[in-house]
Amino acid sequence: MTTHSFKKKLIPFAAISVISFAGIFGAAADAQAKSGQADSNAKVKNVIFLIGDGMGNSYTSAYRYLKDDPTTKLVERTAMDEYLVGMQMTYAEDPDENITDSSSAATAMAAGIKTYNSAVAVDNDKSEVKTVLEAAKEQGKATGLVATSEITHATPASFGSHDPSRRNMNGIADDYFDELINGEHKVDVLLGGGTDLLIREDRNLVKEFQADGFSYVDSKQELFADDNEQVVGLFAPGGMPKMIDRDADTPSLKDMTVSALDRLSQDKDGFFLMVEGSQIDWAGHDNDIVSAMSEMEDFELAFQAAIDFAKKDKHTLVIATADHSTGGFSMGAAGQYNWLSEIIEGAKRTPDFMAQRIINGAGVGETLEAYSGFKVTAAEIRSVETAAAKNDLRAVDNAIEAIYNARTFTGWTTGGHTGEDVSVYAYGPSSDNFAGHLDNTDQAKLIFDLLKADVTITDK
Repeated sequence: MTTHSFKKKLIPFAAISVISFAGIFGAAADAQAKSGQADSNAKVKNVIFLIGDGMGNSYTSAYRYLKDDPTTKLVERTAMDEYLVGMQMTYAEDPDENITDSSSAATAMAAGIKTYNSAVAVDNDKSEVKTVLEAAKEQGKATGLVATSEITHATPASFGSHDPSRRNMNGIADDYFDELINGEHKVDVLLGGGTDLLIREDRNLVKEFQADGFSYVDSKQELFADDNEQVVGLFAPGGMPKMIDRDADTPSLKDMTVSALDRLSQDKDGFFLMVEGSQIDWAGHDNDIVSAMSEMEDFELAFQAAIDFAKKDKHTLVIATADHSTGGFSMGAAGQYNWLSEIIEGAKRTPDFMAQRIINGAGVGETLEAYSGFKVTAAEIRSVETAAAKNDLRAVDNAIEAIYNARTFTGWTTGGHTGEDVSVYAYGPSSDNFAGHLDNTDQAKLIFDLLKADVTITDK
């Protein structure tokens, strides 16, 4: 770790006291893990917390249909199914909205408090609250944030920064550098999108991190060629491309997770890593089933990488869940008792990609034939041509998405979030603690407990 001197920014945590929880971290848990799982009595050293943004139960169910082997009698399970341990509530404590946004939910899971939508690790009175990542750093552990959105977006921001508004992404980026724990930068590994947020006219945070000993990488090849324990990796100006639209230079969520684990596991004190599959949510907002399933696959592969690491390490707790669901996605629509995933399997690119090519001048029929994976009808081509005549990218994108929705019998009720409970998955020592019906704030409370953190939560 670097020993350079840093500009100190004091963090006046409003919800901190010196009362210690009775710790579990490093101690034997009472309950035995279920058969085939890790030894619950093993000492926990590391925590990997994965969040599928917007990954409601209809997404995980649909993804199971998508990955089913049609030659077998029963539907095969996904990598996550084996580790399902319970559900969690997701509601926000917002005077105007009881359905959460991503920052309110992430603050609940990171700090153990309910707060208003748009809050980034601050309470309802906008006072800063300690996060589990910060508690881990206080314990001397290495820390990391990985996301396919901008690394300053709501979910990673709520673990590694503090701001009254998620929209202040420049300020959130500044926090990553300026807020120190015991004289060290609080996050050792930052991987995701958002070059435009860290390299700005008013401030070049990448150069500042490099001056303090961090590496900077901006391609998959550079990511794996570099072995510095502290790294900033930015792979897009804003959010990263979705999985099926990526080129060879762009790492996957699994690639970033594996690289983060390689670095963080060098710390003898252990680590805390948050990994977000950010764009399941973005696809849900867009009512785009092709992109949603692309991002579910990206998340499942990262989850499996985390499980593989934990099985070898035997002292790593893996938790995975969602912050909320998005889009009111239903399997089955228009009165049909079917959801036809084969149509999605054939897609070679997202509707976003196809729409951009059409707006750039490519022919509608030619583009749909090249990338849709199915024989497009004349009526479908006309529907996209009608949208293209408006020279409106969103209209073209919507027209292509409508074709997939109709062919697969995919339903959507909203372009926003929905308020139902979401699934919780866990593996490793103390994973039994996350079983049953939780509130999203319980995630942070349990992790604080595991960390033996000097924290009491006063939810105002």
